[in-house]
Amino acid sequence: MRRNCSVTPRQLGLLYLGLCGVSLAIGVGFWMIGARLVLGFAGLELLAVGAAFLVYARHAADGETVSLQDGRLTVVREVAGRREKMEFGCAHVRIAPPTGAQGLIQVTAHGRRVDLGRHVRPEFRPVVAGELRRALQAAGHGPLR
Repeated sequence: MRRNCSVTPRQLGLLYLGLCGVSLAIGVGFWMIGARLVLGFAGLELLAVGAAFLVYARHAADGETVSLQDGRLTVVREVAGRREKMEFGCAHVRIAPPTGAQGLIQVTAHGRRVDLGRHVRPEFRPVVAGELRRALQAAGHGPLR
């Protein structure tokens, strides 16, 4: 489950370089005709847009991966470049569908819990929870709630 991003970080960087070129060319043009403040404001604008693009790029690769293999349910979450991995023994895993309109899917076992589905539309989260439950049952790990 990945964040829906229409622009990759590399494409965003190229777009930003193009924006910098155009903005600085306009600022230098105004500098040459005597409007010196335009170049300073163009620089401030590029800093603000660059900061916004940086925040976007840090989260462009955010996502959650769930895998079921060899009796283990593995959940890997990546947020802003930080990766977190949790493993659960399938025999003890409980899948709880989201509660409420904005709730997340809860995976629990042995007192540990992880919430899934941040990048799934809220109306599809119960469907994903059902699929996880069925996958665990198909793997032969009994009835799960």
